[in-house]
Amino acid sequence: MRRLDASGPAARFAPDEEASPLSRPSVFGSPLFLGFDHLEQMLDRVAKNADGYPPYNIEQTAENRLRITLAVAGFAMEDLQITQEDNQLVIRGRQRDDSEGRIFLHRGIAARQFQRAFVLAEGIEVEGAWLDNGLLHVDLQRPQPEVRVRTIQINGGQGQGAGPANGPANGGAPRGVGGNRTVNGASVPVVEGRASRG
Repeated sequence: MRRLDASGPAARFAPDEEASPLSRPSVFGSPLFLGFDHLEQMLDRVAKNADGYPPYNIEQTAENRLRITLAVAGFAMEDLQITQEDNQLVIRGRQRDDSEGRIFLHRGIAARQFQRAFVLAEGIEVEGAWLDNGLLHVDLQRPQPEVRVRTIQINGGQGQGAGPANGPANGGAPRGVGGNRTVNGASVPVVEGRASRG
Protein backbone atom coordinates (compact mmCIF):
# COMPACT_ATOMS: atom_id res chain seq x y z
CA MET A 1 0.00 0.00 0.00
CA ARG A 2 1.48 3.35 -1.05
CA ARG A 3 1.96 5.91 1.68
CA LEU A 4 0.92 9.50 1.08
CA ASP A 5 3.70 12.05 0.85
CA ALA A 6 3.75 13.90 4.15
CA SER A 7 4.98 17.05 2.42
CA GLY A 8 2.14 17.25 -0.07
CA PRO A 9 -1.21 19.03 0.22
CA ALA A 10 -2.81 15.90 1.68
CA ALA A 11 -0.60 16.24 4.75
CA ARG A 12 -2.99 18.84 6.12
CA PHE A 13 -5.80 16.29 6.28
CA ALA A 14 -3.80 13.22 7.25
CA PRO A 15 -4.24 12.16 10.89
CA ASP A 16 -1.29 12.62 13.17
CA GLU A 17 -0.27 9.17 14.29
CA GLU A 18 1.78 10.52 17.16
CA ALA A 19 -0.90 12.86 18.47
CA SER A 20 -2.16 12.00 21.91
CA PRO A 21 -5.58 12.82 23.40
CA LEU A 22 -3.89 15.45 25.58
CA SER A 23 -2.61 17.35 22.54
CA ARG A 24 -5.96 17.87 20.84
CA PRO A 25 -7.32 21.42 21.00
CA SER A 26 -9.75 22.12 23.80
CA VAL A 27 -13.19 23.55 23.20
CA PHE A 28 -12.65 25.92 26.11
CA GLY A 29 -8.95 26.51 25.38
CA SER A 30 -9.34 30.28 25.23
CA PRO A 31 -8.10 32.14 28.33
CA LEU A 32 -11.40 34.03 28.33
CA PHE A 33 -13.24 30.85 29.45
CA LEU A 34 -12.61 30.41 33.18
CA GLY A 35 -13.93 27.53 35.28
CA PHE A 36 -15.43 25.49 32.42
CA ASP A 37 -13.37 22.34 33.05
CA HIS A 38 -16.41 20.41 34.27
CA LEU A 39 -18.29 21.23 31.05
CA GLU A 40 -15.46 19.86 28.94
CA GLN A 41 -15.45 16.66 30.99
CA MET A 42 -19.21 16.29 30.46
CA LEU A 43 -18.82 16.79 26.72
CA ASP A 44 -16.17 14.08 26.64
CA ARG A 45 -18.48 11.66 28.46
CA VAL A 46 -21.34 12.45 26.08
CA ALA A 47 -19.07 11.92 23.06
CA LYS A 48 -18.25 8.44 24.30
CA ASN A 49 -21.98 7.61 24.33
CA ALA A 50 -22.60 8.92 20.81
CA ASP A 51 -24.06 5.63 19.56
CA GLY A 52 -26.98 6.06 17.18
CA TYR A 53 -29.25 3.78 19.21
CA PRO A 54 -31.89 4.46 20.22
CA PRO A 55 -33.05 7.21 17.83
CA TYR A 56 -34.56 10.24 19.53
CA ASN A 57 -36.31 13.55 18.93
CA ILE A 58 -36.05 16.83 20.82
CA GLU A 59 -38.96 19.20 20.38
CA GLN A 60 -40.03 22.49 21.92
CA THR A 61 -43.55 22.08 23.27
CA ALA A 62 -43.85 25.57 24.76
CA GLU A 63 -41.78 28.70 25.16
CA ASN A 64 -39.83 27.31 28.12
CA ARG A 65 -40.50 23.58 27.75
CA LEU A 66 -38.72 20.79 25.88
CA ARG A 67 -39.57 17.14 25.25
CA ILE A 68 -37.15 14.31 24.53
CA THR A 69 -38.66 11.27 22.79
CA LEU A 70 -36.75 8.01 22.40
CA ALA A 71 -37.84 5.04 20.31
CA VAL A 72 -37.51 2.12 22.74
CA ALA A 73 -39.68 -0.56 21.13
CA GLY A 74 -39.36 -3.86 22.95
CA PHE A 75 -38.42 -2.27 26.29
CA ALA A 76 -40.81 -2.51 29.21
CA MET A 77 -41.03 0.09 31.96
CA GLU A 78 -38.94 -2.04 34.30
CA ASP A 79 -36.22 -2.24 31.62
CA LEU A 80 -35.73 1.55 31.57
CA GLN A 81 -34.06 3.88 34.05
CA ILE A 82 -33.82 7.69 34.04
CA THR A 83 -31.42 9.49 36.36
CA GLN A 84 -30.15 13.05 36.66
CA GLU A 85 -26.45 13.10 37.52
CA ASP A 86 -25.23 16.64 38.12
CA ASN A 87 -26.05 18.44 34.86
CA GLN A 88 -26.58 15.24 32.87
CA LEU A 89 -29.81 13.45 32.08
CA VAL A 90 -28.91 9.77 31.65
CA ILE A 91 -31.38 7.28 30.17
CA ARG A 92 -30.48 3.60 30.37
CA GLY A 93 -32.20 0.57 28.94
CA ARG A 94 -31.46 -3.09 29.50
CA GLN A 95 -33.62 -5.89 28.10
CA ARG A 96 -33.82 -9.17 29.91
CA ASP A 97 -32.82 -12.23 27.94
CA ASP A 98 -35.82 -14.58 28.11
CA SER A 99 -34.58 -17.04 25.50
CA GLU A 100 -34.06 -19.81 28.02
CA GLY A 101 -36.14 -22.84 27.11
CA ARG A 102 -37.16 -21.38 23.74
CA ILE A 103 -36.18 -22.77 20.32
CA PHE A 104 -35.53 -20.18 17.59
CA LEU A 105 -35.45 -21.24 13.94
CA HIS A 106 -34.21 -17.71 13.21
CA ARG A 107 -33.39 -14.96 15.68
CA GLY A 108 -32.99 -11.45 14.30
CA ILE A 109 -34.17 -9.61 17.42
CA ALA A 110 -31.62 -9.80 20.18
CA ALA A 111 -31.84 -8.40 23.67
CA ARG A 112 -29.76 -5.27 23.83
CA GLN A 113 -28.89 -2.39 26.11
CA PHE A 114 -28.19 1.30 25.68
CA GLN A 115 -27.21 4.45 27.51
CA ARG A 116 -28.06 7.90 26.24
CA ALA A 117 -26.83 11.06 28.02
CA PHE A 118 -27.98 14.65 27.53
CA VAL A 119 -26.19 17.68 29.00
CA LEU A 120 -28.65 20.04 30.68
CA ALA A 121 -28.12 23.74 31.12
CA GLU A 122 -28.13 25.08 34.65
CA GLY A 123 -31.66 25.40 36.02
CA ILE A 124 -33.40 22.95 33.67
CA GLU A 125 -35.75 20.68 35.61
CA VAL A 126 -37.21 17.29 34.66
CA GLU A 127 -40.99 17.47 34.95
CA GLY A 128 -41.82 13.84 34.22
CA ALA A 129 -41.53 10.85 31.89
CA TRP A 130 -43.92 8.28 30.45
CA LEU A 131 -43.86 5.31 28.07
CA ASP A 132 -46.43 5.14 25.29
CA ASN A 133 -46.49 2.70 22.33
CA GLY A 134 -42.76 2.06 22.39
CA LEU A 135 -41.88 5.76 22.77
CA LEU A 136 -40.31 7.13 25.94
CA HIS A 137 -41.14 10.79 26.53
CA VAL A 138 -39.24 13.04 28.98
CA ASP A 139 -40.52 16.56 29.61
CA LEU A 140 -38.12 19.31 30.65
CA GLN A 141 -38.77 22.82 31.89
CA ARG A 142 -36.37 25.62 31.08
CA PRO A 143 -36.83 28.60 33.45
CA GLN A 144 -36.46 32.14 32.23
CA PRO A 145 -32.88 33.27 32.91
CA GLU A 146 -32.45 36.14 35.34
CA VAL A 147 -30.25 39.05 34.40
CA ARG A 148 -27.91 39.80 37.29
CA VAL A 149 -25.80 42.95 37.34
CA ARG A 150 -23.32 43.60 40.14
CA THR A 151 -21.10 46.65 40.50
CA ILE A 152 -17.62 45.95 41.87
CA GLN A 153 -16.10 48.69 44.03
CA ILE A 154 -12.63 49.85 43.03
CA ASN A 155 -10.34 50.72 45.95
CA GLY A 156 -7.29 52.98 45.77
CA GLY A 157 -3.77 51.67 46.10
CA GLN A 158 -1.46 52.02 49.10
CA GLY A 159 0.53 54.79 47.41
CA GLN A 160 -2.59 56.98 47.17
CA GLY A 161 -3.28 56.86 50.87
CA ALA A 162 -6.67 55.20 50.37
CA GLY A 163 -6.73 51.51 50.90
CA PRO A 164 -7.93 48.84 53.29
CA ALA A 165 -4.84 49.37 55.52
CA ASN A 166 -5.77 53.03 56.14
CA GLY A 167 -9.47 52.53 56.68
CA PRO A 168 -11.48 52.39 59.89
CA ALA A 169 -11.77 48.60 59.64
CA ASN A 170 -8.03 48.30 60.36
CA GLY A 171 -7.92 50.69 63.29
CA GLY A 172 -7.28 53.88 61.33
CA ALA A 173 -9.37 56.97 61.75
CA PRO A 174 -11.71 58.08 58.96
CA ARG A 175 -10.30 60.71 56.67
CA GLY A 176 -11.06 64.22 57.94
CA VAL A 177 -12.58 62.99 61.22
CA GLY A 178 -10.64 62.51 64.49
CA GLY A 179 -6.94 61.79 64.91
CA ASN A 180 -4.02 64.11 65.77
CA ARG A 181 -1.86 66.40 63.70
CA THR A 182 1.49 67.97 64.48
CA VAL A 183 1.39 71.79 64.47
CA ASN A 184 4.50 73.79 65.50
CA GLY A 185 6.00 70.67 67.11
CA ALA A 186 2.89 69.95 69.22
CA SER A 187 0.24 67.28 68.75
CA VAL A 188 -3.09 68.97 68.09
CA PRO A 189 -6.45 67.15 67.67
CA VAL A 190 -8.03 67.42 64.25
CA VAL A 191 -11.78 68.02 63.99
CA GLU A 192 -13.58 67.98 60.61
CA GLY A 193 -10.32 68.28 58.68
CA ARG A 194 -8.99 71.36 60.54
CA ALA A 195 -6.44 71.48 63.32
CA SER A 196 -7.81 72.84 66.58
CA ARG A 197 -5.31 75.30 68.03
CA GLY A 198 -7.12 75.39 71.38
